[in-house]
Amino acid sequence: MMRALSPEQVVIVGGGQAGGRCAEALRAAGFAGRVTIVGKEVHLPYERPSLSKEMLISDEDESIVWVRPEQAYAEERIELRLGVTATSIDRDRRELHLDDGSVLIYDALVLATGARARQLTVPGADSVPLHLIRTIEDSRALRSRLSAGTRLVIIGAGFIGLEVASAARHRGAEVTVLEAADRVMARAVPPEISEHHTALHRSHGVNISLGTSVVSIAREGDAIALRGSGGETFVADVVVVGVGIEPNDELAREAGLETDRGVVVDAFGMTRDPQVFAAGDVARHYNPLLKQHILLESWQNAQNQAIAVAKVIAGGDAPYAEIPWFWSDQFGVNLQVIGLPSADAKTIVRGTSGQVPYVLLQTRNGRVLSACALNAPRELRFARELISSGAVLDEAMLGDPGVRLADIVRDVKQRKVPA
Repeated sequence: MMRALSPEQVVIVGGGQAGGRCAEALRAAGFAGRVTIVGKEVHLPYERPSLSKEMLISDEDESIVWVRPEQAYAEERIELRLGVTATSIDRDRRELHLDDGSVLIYDALVLATGARARQLTVPGADSVPLHLIRTIEDSRALRSRLSAGTRLVIIGAGFIGLEVASAARHRGAEVTVLEAADRVMARAVPPEISEHHTALHRSHGVNISLGTSVVSIAREGDAIALRGSGGETFVADVVVVGVGIEPNDELAREAGLETDRGVVVDAFGMTRDPQVFAAGDVARHYNPLLKQHILLESWQNAQNQAIAVAKVIAGGDAPYAEIPWFWSDQFGVNLQVIGLPSADAKTIVRGTSGQVPYVLLQTRNGRVLSACALNAPRELRFARELISSGAVLDEAMLGDPGVRLADIVRDVKQRKVPA
């Protein structure tokens, strides 16, 4: 059981979704002490999924989802210190130092510093403008460059890269995606989903070049020339880099806290210092369901882990234990993933592979490990329950589209299926 902290002053470093939700949850849990959010950006806390989706499409409606309206922070006595950066933590004095020279005292400190887009480091990368997608300003800057006929090259075929490709084609840009791996979204989905989305993008006019790394970049008049690992040259007016993230864990590391590409925390979001917590994209947290430490970049994790940490600080004793869930929207296809897909798992397809809607399940020894759904969000609810149950199932039954997942879940709950 967690030890009650009984803090009077909670400082949250990070003005994004995790920081905003943590502050909100502290008040909802009855915490009456001082709450301060320190944010590097000048904006109120906001959610980021739309930055690579709707916000790139519409000039008029930016679709920004603010965590709370501005007046709510005043009403709930949440102090906002925006446009300032935390520079160091003095754990002995429990002080947070800011770049404007001020110092904040804390009883509990929450690191919700998020992550930054990974930079491209090939020769010439620092000599041309490269677009990254991480902030409102990033999205606005890219949107202003996307129009009919614009030659866009995207480096990286992960969720961000493919979402940008979808939005750019909507605006009439000519899009090429370069991916070093042999399939798209390779770290996040099984091969069958990769194949479907490759075909989806190509059917909408996106040129996808797999097994292609960028080895150098150079100016070519008003354009940008990217040299590929196969010797080919790709010419662009605009280049977007989507090659992953780097957790902003420097503040924690310099304070002597354990980091491992992220701030290492337990199932309660606590570091080895009982006054310091981490949540969201920066936290490598222990997941009791998966029995391992994981780093997640997802809307669900940024929100729910921050809420769980807030409850612990306010006196709760429940660990954060959720099955990972994330989604992507590309060319009108909604992809949702529950669990962590594994390369050595068995794949079961419910429906016709390559045709939406359909559901792909991954199993090991009859137990469901993960599920991917294309335009079938309702099915994810039942897949989640099957994963949580740990029940051993008949794989032929799982693959029979005539047997509803809802009915399988019902049978599991009635203990007709052995665990």
